[in-house]
Amino acid sequence: MTTTDTQSEPELDDFQALTERYRRELLAHCYRMSGSTHEAEDLVQETFLRAWKSSRGFEGRSSVRTWLYRIATNVCLTNLENKPKRPLPSGLGTPDATVGELDPNSEIPWLEPVPDAAVVVAERDSIRLAFVAALQHLPARQRAVLILRDVLRWSAAEVAEALDTTVAAVNSALQRAHAQMGERGLTDETVEEDLNPAQKRLLERYVAAFWRKDMTAIVELLTTEASWEMPPFTGWYVGADVIGELIGTKCPGGENDMPMVATTANGAPAFGLYMRTPAGHFEPFHLQVLDLDGDRVRHVSAFFDQRLFEKFGLPATLPADHVPAAAAGTT
Repeated sequence: MTTTDTQSEPELDDFQALTERYRRELLAHCYRMSGSTHEAEDLVQETFLRAWKSSRGFEGRSSVRTWLYRIATNVCLTNLENKPKRPLPSGLGTPDATVGELDPNSEIPWLEPVPDAAVVVAERDSIRLAFVAALQHLPARQRAVLILRDVLRWSAAEVAEALDTTVAAVNSALQRAHAQMGERGLTDETVEEDLNPAQKRLLERYVAAFWRKDMTAIVELLTTEASWEMPPFTGWYVGADVIGELIGTKCPGGENDMPMVATTANGAPAFGLYMRTPAGHFEPFHLQVLDLDGDRVRHVSAFFDQRLFEKFGLPATLPADHVPAAAAGTT
């Protein structure tokens, strides 16, 4: 991290280029802080607005990038005042559920996934869904300290200056944040490498199994202790057989009713799942983000927020004759 950067000030002369240069990484930062893709976009806009208004006072004591992150962090902290955390169902502190009536809760501000294409991060692990979900359980300032120290690699002195506090307070907050993250068994170092050939075949089989609604195949593709959650439904489910029962009895689609379109979210494979309508074509149903363990699926977060399909650049509808490429030979 630089403390002086005389070459950075000219960046402020072309503010449009500045916003294009830093928008995606600031969006990742604001997303980690807020847990919401939609809020993060607004927070980045507010960051650039404040930066533009104060650009004449920029003294060049740090890089423009550092200056923008400082503004963005404080914008996020203001936004988070008196706001509840954004959990996933498994983070509500309730025991895992048995298959019964599904209980949606639209009053809870749920954690949202973020499209890989919308953000830029040096380390994919810092944007993984499980890590961001764990961050949301930290108090806002602890969250900011952990992100600035562990993800952006700022020094304690730089964080103290950004947050108008002391180095001792920063170190104390980081220690408490690490303790809470450790209790949840989550760090920013749990990411796997890019998909290997076996995992790519797994995803093809997964798509084909949903298209056929082949419950035996779906269960076989899950780890024994796999988990499944689907905000805004508050229940979360553990065990391949339990998940199979959930899909088999509660999912309204039948054979050849549920095509998937691949995307990526939070550095992980994801799919927009569509449902056949009475008219024959397919409309968005939910967005699945998968966590893999070798050649099996160990966790699925299925988000029933259809606004996400547009956010991820997924089609608004699919034609009635659409067949997933992975399932083309199974019909």
